[in-house]
Amino acid sequence: MISFYYILSFILVAVSVYHFIAAESPFKRLIAVNILGSAVFLFFLTTSKNTPSQNPDPVPHALVLTGIVVAVSATAVGIALILSLSKREKDES
Repeated sequence: MISFYYILSFILVAVSVYHFIAAESPFKRLIAVNILGSAVFLFFLTTSKNTPSQNPDPVPHALVLTGIVVAVSATAVGIALILSLSKREKDES
C-alpha cells in the first residue's frame, strides 16, 4: 500500500511540473506550485511511515504541518502579488 503513495506523489509532481511550464496564467502556475508542495508533503510522510518499527516518526509529521502553514501563507502572498500586478497592468493600459 505504501508504494501506491510513492507512485501518487510522483504522478502529482509530474503533473504539476508540466502545468507550471505549460500554463500562461499566473494563477494556474501558483496552483501548480501548491500541488507540487502537496506532492512533496505526501512523499515525505510516506517515507516517514516506511520505518522498521510500528510507530511512525513524529518529527516529519510536525515538519509537514509547519510546511502546510508556510505554504498557505506563501499562497496568500502570491495571490496578493498577482492581483497587484494585474491591477497595475490594467491601470497602465
